[in-house]
Amino acid sequence: MGGREVEPEWKVMPDSLQSVLWHASVVFVVVGATLGVSYLLGERHRSPATSDPYESGIVPTGSSRFRVPVQFYLVAMLFVIFDLEAVYVFAWALVVREAGWLAFWEMTIFIGVLLIALIYVWRVGALDWRNDAPSPRIPK
Repeated sequence: MGGREVEPEWKVMPDSLQSVLWHASVVFVVVGATLGVSYLLGERHRSPATSDPYESGIVPTGSSRFRVPVQFYLVAMLFVIFDLEAVYVFAWALVVREAGWLAFWEMTIFIGVLLIALIYVWRVGALDWRNDAPSPRIPK
């Protein structure tokens, strides 16, 4: 017959795959060109200060390794926990009118539990940073 030949379906690449491959090849070319130009134009020098840390123009003095008190991590964890609760309160505040009184009382109980937890943490001394403070007395 005098018509053109049709390629089998398994040989034709979908348009979405072609665009992904095209995008990936452009990304590789741009990254390679950037690295190549920076290698060709970059300075090459070795001095004793080249591998030293540089803090905004200030040469560091002393050691960067120091001990952080455990209370810092405890307060950080408590902050993350109580900060996460703010997400729930904010989401509730967006729909408070549509949610009705039941949601209001549920949020009141939720905030009450948070306050009780905060008072407990405060009473056991988990928020106390003084060196002479007793260790947290968490009952077993």
